[in-house]
Amino acid sequence: MDVVIVESPAKAKTINKYLGKGFKVLASYGHVRDLPSKDGSVLPDDDFRMAWDVDPKSQKRLNDIAAAVKGADKLILATDPDREGEAISWHVLEVLNKKKALQGIDVQRVVFNAITKNSVLEAMKHPRALDKELIDAYLARRALDYLVGFTLSPVLWRKLPGARSAGRVQSVALRLICDRELEIDAFRSQEYWTIETDFKTASGAPFTARIVNLDGKKLEKFDIPNKATADEIVARIKASRFSVKSVESKPARRNPYPPFTTSTLQQEASRKLGFSASRTMQIAQRLYEGVEIDGETTGLITYMRTDGVQIADEAIAAARTVINNEFGEAYVPSAPRVYKTKAKNAQEAHEAIRPTDLARLPKHVSAVLDDDQRRLYELVWNRTVASQMESVQLERTTIEIEADEQQIGLRATGSVITFDGFLRLYQEGRDDPEDGEEGGRLPKVSRGDKLGLGDVRANQHFTEPPPRFTEATLVKRMEELGIGRPSTYASTLQTLRDRGYVQMDKGRFVPDDKGRLVTAFLENFFTRYVEYDFTADLEEKLDKVSAGELDWKQVLRDFWKDFTGAVGEAMELRITEVLDRLNEVLGPHVFPDKGDGSDPRKCPNCDDGKLSLKVGKFGAFVGCSNYPDCRYTRQLTAGAEGEEAVSGERTLGVDPETGKPVLIKSGRFGPYIQLGEAEDGEKPKRAGIPRGTSAATLTLERALELLSLPREVGIHPETRQPITAGLGRFGPFILHEGVYANLKDPEEVFTIGVNRAVDLLAEKALKAKARAGKTLRDLGAHPEDGKPVQIMEGKYGPYVKHGSTNATLPKDTDIESYSLEEAVALVAEKSGKAPKKKKAAASKAEKPAKKAAAKKPAAKKASTAKKPAAKKPAAKKAAPKAKARATELAD
Repeated sequence: MDVVIVESPAKAKTINKYLGKGFKVLASYGHVRDLPSKDGSVLPDDDFRMAWDVDPKSQKRLNDIAAAVKGADKLILATDPDREGEAISWHVLEVLNKKKALQGIDVQRVVFNAITKNSVLEAMKHPRALDKELIDAYLARRALDYLVGFTLSPVLWRKLPGARSAGRVQSVALRLICDRELEIDAFRSQEYWTIETDFKTASGAPFTARIVNLDGKKLEKFDIPNKATADEIVARIKASRFSVKSVESKPARRNPYPPFTTSTLQQEASRKLGFSASRTMQIAQRLYEGVEIDGETTGLITYMRTDGVQIADEAIAAARTVINNEFGEAYVPSAPRVYKTKAKNAQEAHEAIRPTDLARLPKHVSAVLDDDQRRLYELVWNRTVASQMESVQLERTTIEIEADEQQIGLRATGSVITFDGFLRLYQEGRDDPEDGEEGGRLPKVSRGDKLGLGDVRANQHFTEPPPRFTEATLVKRMEELGIGRPSTYASTLQTLRDRGYVQMDKGRFVPDDKGRLVTAFLENFFTRYVEYDFTADLEEKLDKVSAGELDWKQVLRDFWKDFTGAVGEAMELRITEVLDRLNEVLGPHVFPDKGDGSDPRKCPNCDDGKLSLKVGKFGAFVGCSNYPDCRYTRQLTAGAEGEEAVSGERTLGVDPETGKPVLIKSGRFGPYIQLGEAEDGEKPKRAGIPRGTSAATLTLERALELLSLPREVGIHPETRQPITAGLGRFGPFILHEGVYANLKDPEEVFTIGVNRAVDLLAEKALKAKARAGKTLRDLGAHPEDGKPVQIMEGKYGPYVKHGSTNATLPKDTDIESYSLEEAVALVAEKSGKAPKKKKAAASKAEKPAKKAAAKKPAAKKASTAKKPAAKKPAAKKAAPKAKARATELAD
C-alpha cells in the first residue's frame, strides 16, 4: 500500500476516492512543526540553527502517519504546489526520519494544481524529489521573520510601552498606511477652474468642448486660478465666432485582462464583492478543496496562491468553446491569447486561478454553493473566459476648434464602442477610470465648418487629497513595490488590525495613534529596515534563493550583521531621547495648530507647563511637564472637532434617579462612563462610549442612555422570552436565549423594535443552519432536556448534534442503524457529563486510605517550605504575560 500525505482532511477524503484501493491518504492538518514562540528558536551564533517544535495536536497525527508508513511500499508527499506546501512535506519527512519510520521506503513528491480526478491521477504519474531551493527559501523567510520579530519587538516594549510588535513585512505595510495619512494631513486644497462651451453644427447637432489654448499658450490645470480669470475668459468666448480647425478619428482596441493571480483576485474581490483579503482566501480555499457534485467531491478552481497569469492549453481550448457557444463566433479571437507572468521567480509562478472545468458555468453550480462562494466562483469564471475573448473595438474622435478673431482653442473628445468584445462579459472594477472613455459619439463635422455658440460654463474645482488605502489599493501598492509575497498579504493586513495599529473606516485603512507611534519610532531609529527599497531588495534575494542563485544562510548572515548593530544602538537610547524625537516628528499630529497663534503645546491647566508625549503602563499619552504638580493628561490626539480628548476624570452631572454623579473616566482602552463610585466593595455601573462618539462632547442625557443599557426590546413571539439590545466589545447587538445578532448602527440599540429584532435573529439562524450543513437523520428528543438529537453532515464527516454540543461519529459508523441511546452516550462523553465522572468518583471512594496518605506528605511539605512557596505565585503570574507577549512576535 502507498501512503499519501496532503494538508486537509477534506482533501484527503476526496483524493482517497480518486486513487482507490492500494492508497491510504492522510492529512497533516497544515504545518506540523513551527519555531517555538520564545527566544532562542533561531540561533545566529550557531550558523542560524533552528529549533522546531511539534504542535501537541500534530503529534497524534504524526504518530498516525508514522504507523501507516510502517510496512508501506511508498510515501507520496502531495501537499500544496507552492513554497509552504514544499515546507510542510519537508517537515513531515524530517519527523518521520527522526522516528526512523522510513527505512527502505521510497519517498516521492507530487503536485497538482486542481483537485479533480484527472489532475490528481496525472500528477501521480510524474513524481519528483523535494525541491531543496524552495525549502531553503522557506527556511530563510521563516528565520528572518522570527529574528526581526523577536529582536525588534523587545526594543519597542522597552522604549515605547504599549507597542505590541514589529515585523519584517508588517512594519513596512504599516508605514505605507501612515505615510499616506501624512500626505493627507499635509495636503492643502487648491482652487482651479475649467470652462466648457456648448456648440451646434449646421445641422443642429449639439456637442460640448473644453478650452485648451489661450493666447497661443497651452492651458495647464491651474492656469485658471479664480472666478475673475474664468469670467474674463467666458466673456471673450461669448464675443467670438468659432469654426472647426481639424477632425481626427482613429480606431482603437482594448485587450482583456489576464486571468487572476492571488493579488489581482484579492483586489477585484475587494472592489466588486466587498471581501477582505483574508475572506477572499478563505472562500477560494473552499472552492479549491471542492464541493459535492453528482455524488463526488470536485474542486471548482485551481490553486489560489500563485503569481502566474498563464493557463493550460486545454483550459484555453475549453474557454474558446464556451465563448463560441455562449456569445457567438464573433467573440472568439482568431488566435488563442497567451499571457506571460511578470513574476521574477518562475518556480513559484504556477498556473493562474481559473475554474477547473470552464464548461461548468456559474449557473450550473449555484445550487451547491453558498452566496459568497457563488459570487467568487462567478468572478473567477467571468475573468478567465473574458481573458480569451475578442478585444473591444473603439472609435476615438478629437475635434479641434478655434476662434476666428482671437487666439482661443477648444477641444471636444468622444469615444464610441463599435464592438463590445470581452466587455460583453466582464468589466474590471477600477479605482481610476479608463483613459479615453469620457464622452460619447460626436457629430459628423469637417474642417472649416462654422459652429453655432451655445451656453458657456465656468466650473469651479478644488484639488482633493490622495485617498486612503483600501485593501485592494494597498495590496496593489505592496505588489508594485515588491514588498512581501501575495500569498501573505491577507495575514499581514489582518495582523495590523489585530494589533490595533489600524482601523477600518468605510473600507479604508486609517492608522491608529499606536500605529503612528510605532512607524515614527522605526523610521527614526531603524530607518533602513522600513525602507521600501530595502524590503523589496530582500524579497528579491529570497526569490533568488528559491531559484538556486543564492545561499540562504549567506542572506541571513548579511542581514543579521547590520541588523544587530542597529538594535544595539537603539537599546542604548534613553526613553527621554525617544520621546523628544517623537515630539518633533509627530508634533503636527499630536499638537495641531489651534489657528489663534497660541502655543499648541501649552498646558491648559497651568501657566508654565508644556505638553509632551509620555509613556505609561498602557502606552503613550500626552501629559504636562509640571507633573506631579499638574496632573493634566489627555489621549494623543484631539477630538473630532479639534476639542481636547480628555483622559482625566470629568463630572457630567447627577443621575436624577439615584442622585449619583455621572463621571467620564479614562481606562486602559480609552474613556468610559461610570455612575458614582464603588460602595461596600461593589463595582459601580459602567458603560463604554460607542465608536464615533467624542468623550469631550458627550452630554449627560446621552451618558444616561448608555448607562441604561442593556435595553429590553420586547418578548419574542415564539419563545416568549425577552430580546435585549446592548453595546459590547464588538459593537451594538441584540440578544435572545444566548444568541447574538449584530446591529450596524449604535443608534439602533435605542430604536430597534421587536419585528426587526425577530427578523435579524431569524437571518442569523438561517446562516448558522447553512453553515452547519444538512441534517442526515433526526434521532429524536434527548431524554433529559427534550432537545433534538440529530446526525449532521460535516466538513470532516458526519457528527451528532445536541444543543451546542457536536460529537464526531467514529469512522465506519452505519448512520442508518445508529440509535438515540448511542448518540446520547457520545454527546455525554463529549460534553464531559458522561458516567466517566461517576466512575472516577467511585474509584476514588474505593481508595480512601491512599488519598489520605497522599495528603499528609503534601501538608508537611507546605509547612516546611513557606518562603519558597510565597515566591511562586509571583512567578506564575508573570508567566502568562511573557507567554502572551511572546506569541505576538511572529510577523
